[in-house]
Amino acid sequence: MTRGSATRGRGTRPGRGAQAVEGSKGEVPEAGMEPGERKRLPSAAASEGEQREHKLKRGIPQDLLSSPKLDKYKIARQLTDKAVKEKKIFSIYGHYPVIRATLRRKGWVEKKFHFLPKPVAKVEGDGEGVAENRCSEGKENQEEALENTDDIHDVMSRLVKNEMPYFLWTLKRGIVDYHSLSCDQMLNHYGKTAAFTTKIGLCVNMRTLPWYVQADPDSFFPRCYGLCTESDKQEFLDDFRRTVASSILRWVVSQQNGNKSKRKSKEEEAGDSDPSSKKVPESTGSRLMGLSGQLVDAACKVCEAYLGRLEHKDIDLSEDAAEDLTEDEWKDLIQQYYSLVGGNAFISNSRNHFSQCQALLNKITAVNPQTEIDGLRNIWIIKPAAKSRGRDIMCMNHVEEILELVAADHLPAKDKWVVQKYIETPLLIYDTKFDIRQWFLVTDWNPLTIWFYKESYLRFSTRRFSLDNLDSAVHLCNSSIQKHLKNDEGRSPLLPCHNTWTSTRFQEYLQKRGRGAVWSSVIYPSMKRAVTNTMRVAQGRVEPRKNSFELYGADFILGRDFKPWLIEINSSPTMHASTPVTAQLCAQVQEDTIKVVVDRRVDRNCDIGNFELLWRQPAVELPPFQGSDLFVEGVGTRKAKRQMPPISTFDSASSLSDIQPLKERCPSALPGLAPAPPCTALQPDLRMKDEKVLACTLPLPLNRPAGRSAKVNCDLSEPGSRMELPTCHLQHLGHTAPNTGLTKVESDKRWDPNLLKVHPLRSVLPSMKTVEGAQCLPPRPSGRL
Repeated sequence: MTRGSATRGRGTRPGRGAQAVEGSKGEVPEAGMEPGERKRLPSAAASEGEQREHKLKRGIPQDLLSSPKLDKYKIARQLTDKAVKEKKIFSIYGHYPVIRATLRRKGWVEKKFHFLPKPVAKVEGDGEGVAENRCSEGKENQEEALENTDDIHDVMSRLVKNEMPYFLWTLKRGIVDYHSLSCDQMLNHYGKTAAFTTKIGLCVNMRTLPWYVQADPDSFFPRCYGLCTESDKQEFLDDFRRTVASSILRWVVSQQNGNKSKRKSKEEEAGDSDPSSKKVPESTGSRLMGLSGQLVDAACKVCEAYLGRLEHKDIDLSEDAAEDLTEDEWKDLIQQYYSLVGGNAFISNSRNHFSQCQALLNKITAVNPQTEIDGLRNIWIIKPAAKSRGRDIMCMNHVEEILELVAADHLPAKDKWVVQKYIETPLLIYDTKFDIRQWFLVTDWNPLTIWFYKESYLRFSTRRFSLDNLDSAVHLCNSSIQKHLKNDEGRSPLLPCHNTWTSTRFQEYLQKRGRGAVWSSVIYPSMKRAVTNTMRVAQGRVEPRKNSFELYGADFILGRDFKPWLIEINSSPTMHASTPVTAQLCAQVQEDTIKVVVDRRVDRNCDIGNFELLWRQPAVELPPFQGSDLFVEGVGTRKAKRQMPPISTFDSASSLSDIQPLKERCPSALPGLAPAPPCTALQPDLRMKDEKVLACTLPLPLNRPAGRSAKVNCDLSEPGSRMELPTCHLQHLGHTAPNTGLTKVESDKRWDPNLLKVHPLRSVLPSMKTVEGAQCLPPRPSGRL
């Protein structure tokens, strides 16, 4: 079995000679073991030394094996206690035997998922590895239930069933509650990565690249358009028409230079040297349609207008004057173009337009770096906006069919189609198309930290490359598509039957053809720049959770000039060992990922395998929040209780030694005063409920500071003298009364005995309190006047 294989087996029971294949308990081939070599468990007849060596490989220390008195349960307890103390508990959801075995060798103990998480809603950007893992989930769970429960790792898993895992490796982020994790729990996913892991996200964000990096996205990413809105459709239609015009010019130049495309027209197959007299083979019984030079003139007009817009020469032109052709003219031109590239027509006297077409193409090439990949056929690849693994991808070269497909599909905007320019001039190996799968690892988003893997692998198509056949089997190299197809009989026998090469093998291929330096000087550096630029654009849109990491798989296609073009980026790239090449490299990249994210946290100088630090920017301070600053200011209020307001500034400590207290109903105290009606003026004032300030007279002298007390000057030694009564400031609790509320009450009349009836005050004062809370009672009389 090859390294990293998904095959599992049962553990060896005591007394049985059964042998388990790789993967039953997470074992992987040791260093130096050839791919495909199977490592077996020790049999009953194996020597004691072989058994000890095998247990050491499974993560059991030597010192625990030296004591014969310790059984496996005690060993499991000691290893578990050590792992809990060092926070080495991990959980894996999915078929990742290499990750499991690598962590176990480092002393980690697995807390197994004893349940299947509920199905989560489909998330945009589901990686291609999700499908392969889903297929193996059911099989793996069934096999785990049948495993030998006496295995020491199963015992250790049961011992940590109540512990918190500090390392989680899952198929995708939705498996666990991302926001409920503690800060010291590691997860192999980030949130909100759809900005670059979905086709629509990558398409939209690449347009903003010049705002973040001094680079042109058209130099490494084929132009792409989302077909979600009418404005997006119009942009695509304008690009398609411009490409039609430039393709006509390219056809004229190729005819004169002799650099004809592989797809020869029927007139070329007839072998006639004169383009004006070329005919199809007699078996077809039809002649080629001759197109006038007006087609080339119209195409030149469109290209000149395009160059003028790039130089802003259309600023002063009206909207009608800025239009290249009318709609009817466009329809006619496109139909003639279809006939031309389809081999059903030719352009008469095309050599007369060669110089003009060559000059315009040179100008377009200088401003448009994608001129080389356009070709003659104007082929576009139509992809679902949020699907992976090559599902529902089609190649088309008729704009009417593309727009009709989009209009007939009534899907939400996020699930609409994305159209991208197809690379019509790819680099071929033995006349077969291929792409490159390149891994990179992101361990932090602030500061952005990217690790680039030195090894990659090539994926070949099962068919020979041809633009005559737009079948996805010819133009898509995804393993999920090609694995269902058989290799074409006409394909070169020099290609591997499993359709994969390592990057090292590809470099050997280039070396034999005298282009050995191209990999290190063009291909590898360009892929690194494309990944760095893409991640810098997406940096502000990803959830930058600390203690997370994620491994991504980028797909590149090389042009004839060996220039790599980024096609897409996959989250959760497949780790399925489908070929000898993937069995070796996929296992290797998983082990090296653990070295970077686990070992390097303890030792910065540890071995990191084939990873190299690609980019680490200085930490970026987060900008202040610029959203709506909404807040509420104010003081809470409560409705006051309906009760008599207390006297706020009454000092009961004041002495009344200068005044003799009055006695209730004492007309003889002042014999000179005549009877008068009782005084009831105070009662209405004291019963006021809504007034904040009440004025009343009290026969008490108060020695208080100005503004807070009143003085009483009373001299009754002489008949007819005036007594100045104090004023009292009454207020509700919690309210502040103005000083203007104080009033002075003076008696200009002679004292009436009835005025001295203060019984209303006695009934009121006992229920009154000062602000400090002390009761205010009238002084008891010490004698008669």
